[in-house]
Amino acid sequence: MSAPLSFEQAPAISVPYRFFVTGPLFGVAAGVLMALEGHDVVDTRWLATTFAAVHLVTVGFMLQVMCGALLQFLPVAAGANVWRPKLLAALVHPSLTLGAIALSAGFLGAGPMAMRAAAVLLTVGLSAFVTATVVALVRSPAIGPTATLLKGALAGLAVTSALGIALTTVFGWGVGLPLLEVVHLHAAFGLGGWSLVLVVAVALLVVPMFQLTPAYPVRFARGLGLTVLVGLAVWTCAIVFTLPGLEWLATALGAGALVAFAWKTLRLQAQRRRKVLDTTVYAWRVGVTCLVLAAFLLVIVRAAPVGELLRTRAEYLLGVALIAGAFPSMMAGMLYKIVGFIDWLHLQRVMAEPPLMQKVLPDAQARWQWRLSTGALVLFAGGALWPPLARVGGVGFAMACVLLEVHLVSAVRLYRRLSAEAQQNEHLRARAIPSRP
Repeated sequence: MSAPLSFEQAPAISVPYRFFVTGPLFGVAAGVLMALEGHDVVDTRWLATTFAAVHLVTVGFMLQVMCGALLQFLPVAAGANVWRPKLLAALVHPSLTLGAIALSAGFLGAGPMAMRAAAVLLTVGLSAFVTATVVALVRSPAIGPTATLLKGALAGLAVTSALGIALTTVFGWGVGLPLLEVVHLHAAFGLGGWSLVLVVAVALLVVPMFQLTPAYPVRFARGLGLTVLVGLAVWTCAIVFTLPGLEWLATALGAGALVAFAWKTLRLQAQRRRKVLDTTVYAWRVGVTCLVLAAFLLVIVRAAPVGELLRTRAEYLLGVALIAGAFPSMMAGMLYKIVGFIDWLHLQRVMAEPPLMQKVLPDAQARWQWRLSTGALVLFAGGALWPPLARVGGVGFAMACVLLEVHLVSAVRLYRRLSAEAQQNEHLRARAIPSRP
């Protein structure tokens, strides 16, 4: 069974917020980089610009948001109390932030020292995070699909991190590794074993809770997690032992998992109890639609007998669908709900009538951010036909991340203001009550 929601176990509000507020800044940097150099990215993924932009989003934006969400999510939804969460956040957050900066700078020509710094910083931050969260999950009494998927996601993060740090030794110390094979495994575990599995685990709670849908079937959730696990195992064997037949099977399993999750999410959204669609629903629909497109493109890239130009453009579109579309869209939609909920959760402890969730980050704000990010996604996709559009897409992506940052900062400032006012009022009331003799 899953552990009941334990809102009193939520960490201090600064723990998730420091990650949430930092993430969009890396998205801005990625958008600016694409605006400057994006037309070259369309023709090949083996450019320094490509690697830098991808890691600004995956390590800078996505990883920050995921870590913050997990530190909030684990104790509340899985009964997994992380040891000293404020201390852990104080170690992990600067390590990931500086590590992502050093990594991107290394790709853009800062030299081996930047890669070495990235290797050390990311090793420290990710080792501490994975260790603390895995220990918390192992000690948790929860045994349902959410807990199982969270363990699988953290295992995926551990493998992704190990492979990524190994790659930094190639650029930082000149270590000899089979570069192409390790890059393929790193990407598969990062986008499949970590990002997809974690999104599914979080979706089991946040989609029914915030979008008022029926729950995901338990058998479906377990089967999806098993499919991803088997697909990654098969993919690893295909890469390590050079078995093309297994590569076909792994591609089919990966594409099937993407389509299955997208189909089930759309089916549940169609059964919502509240028929008025808010922006979170639209953001998730864009995200899962991108997953379906990614499944189709994955088959083209890995298994279809197509020409080199078509394969190159399909690789570009696959990256757009996942790294600029699916995961950022679903995460932004999640943030507009979770941040409003976190503000309400902490304010109701200090004031009688805290603002409602929808007042913290109004849907009108989310709608503008969704429009910008979706427009940027369309422009990025259009870059496959006319490469200069990728640069315009970079401008749109940067603007969407700026708007997300402004909205998140406004939520933080609202909490601080109302919390300070509540404490001041409590202090005035305490002074006004005469003490008994």
